[in-house]
Amino acid sequence: MTRRAHGSAHGRPLPDGPAPFTTLVELTFQKQKIEHWIRFGRKSYEQILDRRRSVVGFAPESIFAFVRWAANEHGTIISRIDIVRAIGRGEPFQTLPFVRPGGDILLRLDGWPKVQRALSAIDAVEALGLDPADVSPDYWRHVHNRLRAGLEPHAYTPERHAAWVSRRRIAP
Repeated sequence: MTRRAHGSAHGRPLPDGPAPFTTLVELTFQKQKIEHWIRFGRKSYEQILDRRRSVVGFAPESIFAFVRWAANEHGTIISRIDIVRAIGRGEPFQTLPFVRPGGDILLRLDGWPKVQRALSAIDAVEALGLDPADVSPDYWRHVHNRLRAGLEPHAYTPERHAAWVSRRRIAP
């Protein structure tokens, strides 16, 4: 195994590698066949492997949306969205395909109708002028639960966001 493929030399990250405790996500794009992409999130690391594959990283506590879609000659075989909080050292986590080591899964939906509704909720947050990565993790859990139950999620409001920002300032 080469040093680059291994990602570290004697336990230390390579100079051009991700920072320690970065959550890594493998992205793939083969038109009309397989598409893995990030819908939102602040990348702290990016490595292009080839024309179709790359790896992106997210710092602990950051939130990102990971969308996966695949098809064969008969049509779509998978469509899924996961909104994940990147974990820090020693935190428990859930495993997720193409995400290393895993993360705190805030929303996990599959099937194109539910994925579309989740994407609409993200669009609604952006329409408020907010970055979805800054939204309360509890809101994404709420969206997950409501959509799983076949219900419409409550709107995220500027007041709700202000309460989240205040709570984050006073609680470590």
